[in-house]
Amino acid sequence: MKTRAHILISGRVQGVFFRAETMYEADKRDVKGWVRNLPDGRVETVFEGEKESVEEMIDFCHRGPQFAKVDSVEVKWEKYTGEFEKFKISFGSP
Repeated sequence: MKTRAHILISGRVQGVFFRAETMYEADKRDVKGWVRNLPDGRVETVFEGEKESVEEMIDFCHRGPQFAKVDSVEVKWEKYTGEFEKFKISFGSP
């Protein structure tokens, strides 16, 4: 079953390759969407794909890359749209 999740990650999540590692992990799982840094220091991401793969990506967000320190992960489940062709790093509005 395909699903979509909108995630906000707080903690030491910028300047630690969070976006690059998220893209790498998403590509491994054929998850589509985007990830970006927010001005307030959080990372925002949207995942679309098979439910199991999206759940694996959410698990990754709770850990992050090696030098990250994740304090909280907010997950909002949304309706799958199929609007993305790939996973990308966004530098501004997605």
